[in-house]
Amino acid sequence: MDYNWPKNLDELATEAGAWVAEATSDLFQTDDGWLVGYSDEFTLRLAERGWIGMTWPLSAGGDGRPEIERFVVTEQLLLGRAPMAGSFFPDRQIGPVLLAYGSEEQQKRFLPAMRRGVSKWCIGMSEPDAGSNVAGIATTAVKDGDRYIVNGQKVWTSGAKTSDFCYLICRTDLESPPHKGMSEFIVDMNSPGIEIRPIKDASGDSHFNEVYFNEVAVPVQNLVGELNNSFGQTMRQLEHERGGIDRLASNQRLYLDMRDYADTTDPLVRQQIARIESGYKIGRDMVLRNVLRQTPFAQYSAITKTWCTEFEQQVSEFVGNVAGAETMLWNRVSRNVVYSPAYTIMGGTTQILRNIIGERILGLPREPRPQS
Repeated sequence: MDYNWPKNLDELATEAGAWVAEATSDLFQTDDGWLVGYSDEFTLRLAERGWIGMTWPLSAGGDGRPEIERFVVTEQLLLGRAPMAGSFFPDRQIGPVLLAYGSEEQQKRFLPAMRRGVSKWCIGMSEPDAGSNVAGIATTAVKDGDRYIVNGQKVWTSGAKTSDFCYLICRTDLESPPHKGMSEFIVDMNSPGIEIRPIKDASGDSHFNEVYFNEVAVPVQNLVGELNNSFGQTMRQLEHERGGIDRLASNQRLYLDMRDYADTTDPLVRQQIARIESGYKIGRDMVLRNVLRQTPFAQYSAITKTWCTEFEQQVSEFVGNVAGAETMLWNRVSRNVVYSPAYTIMGGTTQILRNIIGERILGLPREPRPQS
């Protein structure tokens, strides 16, 4: 297999890498920058460069560029540790979902601000008693005239504290089976009745949040797609979330920076490096197959995320071993070591994804429940 880029993509990668280095030279940089790196200034610079919504169709205000070019740019943003969290959700998920399911009015109202880098979004999905089980959500939206009244709680909501809007999944029909009766809404985060409580993780970061909705009014025109039939929409959104290069390369720059300090006179260390280098090629090929639509994307994204996020944890373990006792001090390595368990939790736990792989892809039977 030839892993060399075509000339035009190689040139784009070089251009993007140089631009990221310049655009972040006076800003902070961080590993996992797509999730924890919030910089309004960098978001504006990225928008001015035309790299938010670059693949969206021309008719929707995008550039109509191929997905492979977004892959190239995103890979360089990750390698450059760019603080791009403010634009990542709109670019990766919200924009494409609105293009697929949103009304023309919703697209005209929300997409241009995302493209300009002046609209930040979070996703209200996980709940305390549901976790990765999307069908188990209990937050309700009850129709009241020309609005819906939302009550409930979301948790692990990344970026909620700084977001302008929340893409919220609610239960709108309490009588339907778990996978039915769900709907999606756009909620203004400045609406009365919303309370946000930051959650500090082991690394000291607070991008996660609990969000409480108490009698929050949402206009009916903010319903996205079909009423009571959004489970398929939600799954499509999760495909965007699970199958990208961000699930492989969150800590790749840390690995590259630490590799030179590894004791390569030790054959076991050389074997570890060989496994990691091979792992990057395997994971990258899996992501590229998603990007190029060479796979049944709805299913293959679960395989990609499982492989890639478990691999990121192996990378974290390697750099911790290379740093040795210094890992006990507070630095980039120690931060990644304590953060790495999140890789296989966020976006759907590995356990849930393995169930999806076993049941929907391999066709394995479910284990019968023991009789009481």
